[in-house]
Amino acid sequence: MSETVPALTAARLSADARALIATPSLILGGDATQGAGESIVAVDPFTELEVGSIASATVELVRAAVHSAREAVDSGPWSRLGPNDRSRLLLRAVDGLARHRDALVELLVAETGSPISLTRALQVDAMMEHLAWFAEAARRGPVGGFEQQLPVHRGPPVRSEGVLLREPIGVVAALTPYNIPFMTAVWKVGAALAAGCSAILLPSPRAALSSLAWSRALLEADLPAGAFSFIVGEAEVGRELTESPQVDMVTFTGSNTVGRSVMRQASTNFKRVVLELGGKSANILLPGTDLEAVVAPSILRFCRNAGQACGATTRTFVPHTDYDRYADAARAFMTEVLVGDPRDETTVVGPLIRPEHRERVEGYVQRAVDGGAVIEAGGGRPETPSGYFMNPALVGRVGNDQEIAREELFGPVGVLIPYVSVDEAVNMANDSAYGLNANVWGPSEAAAATARRIRSGTVTINGGGGLRPDAPFGGYRQSGIGREAGEEGFAEFFETKHLQSPVT
Repeated sequence: MSETVPALTAARLSADARALIATPSLILGGDATQGAGESIVAVDPFTELEVGSIASATVELVRAAVHSAREAVDSGPWSRLGPNDRSRLLLRAVDGLARHRDALVELLVAETGSPISLTRALQVDAMMEHLAWFAEAARRGPVGGFEQQLPVHRGPPVRSEGVLLREPIGVVAALTPYNIPFMTAVWKVGAALAAGCSAILLPSPRAALSSLAWSRALLEADLPAGAFSFIVGEAEVGRELTESPQVDMVTFTGSNTVGRSVMRQASTNFKRVVLELGGKSANILLPGTDLEAVVAPSILRFCRNAGQACGATTRTFVPHTDYDRYADAARAFMTEVLVGDPRDETTVVGPLIRPEHRERVEGYVQRAVDGGAVIEAGGGRPETPSGYFMNPALVGRVGNDQEIAREELFGPVGVLIPYVSVDEAVNMANDSAYGLNANVWGPSEAAAATARRIRSGTVTINGGGGLRPDAPFGGYRQSGIGREAGEEGFAEFFETKHLQSPVT
């Protein structure tokens, strides 16, 4: 690896962090390669200073990555490895990531502004747990196994026996977002490698350096040539990858706007597509809920990571008789939510990724207020010398049909909507273009019954728990197609072949 490192002006990075982002900055077929396209500059959203830069791929380099991935699954050494070998390599990859844990945390905080406590727990530690789960899945195979014997079929026309073979789909293009790049890389790249596919990772340009570091740590497992490649670039690079006839599957996490483009591009040769897109998730407080006890976790669910989370429960529905009491409690709690330096262990809300994104989110709030809405709690910007910050805000006196309650803001903003009956609350929760996540607070039996009525890929009851590696993530309607993680997510990376022969 070259010792050349981009100029660092935003933070004093550790030696390990500097080594992980040293040039050359692409990985083609397992080999370090220098990008030949325009440079992508990483900016610390807290200091507003440059962290470093990375040279993007050209169309020719994308094609080289695809060619290497194609050879790996068609005739290379990767295609000849068995389940136990793949499992062993992925466990070795977990070890590599663990060795660089602190540097990965450091880089992601610097590049995206994700608060350090959240970054350490969710972005890095939980990511390694999920990769370890895929290492075990690589050994045992998908549900039903790599080969599944079918019972004898008596006909007509003849008695026959059959076997189902589950085979890796082939070359996988993995497109990840900036807000949770490591976990989504595991759900895509980790799952693909566990299945026996080859994978090409293309991260959001806003998380390019940290994704390079993750990729280099992964490659300490000494994967065979072509099994994994890492490229960066803007829209034209992504298009070359998603439209390539040599790519068998595209898995994308990001905005609905980009997701539509990815789906159109992949449709040119009918490759498999998995999309994890936006959300406008519901948070329902049932009658009888201990309101004061659930205000804090309800607010934290839409303002952690500065609200840059597709599963954030941003629509809170409360009984109309509890509206004012909830707003008062929210007002008191929000004064305690620390907004500031993401490197501070006590920070809850860090900066948004870019100033233009902050302006977009603030625009939604301002239009709502101009239309008669009220900021019930929080709002505005904190007094900081730098950083793309905005205070969390709870917007009330809005209807479920208004823009701020319909569209994904991707910022620390929630809306508070009263309801008269539980049926009305459920109907409003389901009245959305999305269906990614939801939560219900209340007496256990009533909360469980209400949760079953909500059309959403995930519904937590009384707070639920963390992301489980054995459970799928994905949504209904415009929240996406297919699932990531868990058995359902792993199954996306296989084709099923039926072998049938007569029984004499």
